Amino acid sequence: QVQLVESGGGLVQSGGSLRVSCAASGRFFSSSLMCWFRQAPGKEREFVAAISWSGGNTYYADSVKGRFTISRDNAKNTVYLQMNNLKPEDAAVYYCNAGGSPGRPGNFWGQGTQVTVSS
Repeated sequence: QVQLVESGGGLVQSGGSLRVSCAASGRFFSSSLMCWFRQAPGKEREFVAAISWSGGNTYYADSVKGRFTISRDNAKNTVYLQMNNLKPEDAAVYYCNAGGSPGRPGNFWGQGTQVTVSS
């Protein structure tokens, strides 16, 4: 079992930056691929980024490549998503996910953190 708690969302102006975090508890975090997904109102949840258990491999949706960076600190059981040059279309609830593969969610979800981007 993995429990996930996101934090760090908020309101930011277009072009600004924000970092969201996901704190995990449970014995399998350090061996789990971790992902970020997001869901905007009226849209399906979509893949944003993923990072392998070691941090050595990262994967990004084309829409965020070059602007977002996923990282993890296994000593702190935390995964991060640094978001730069934010656009209004990045506004969504961002969810942390564990146990899946790049682009495909696993069974464990956090509650989500809201990111709002003003134009």
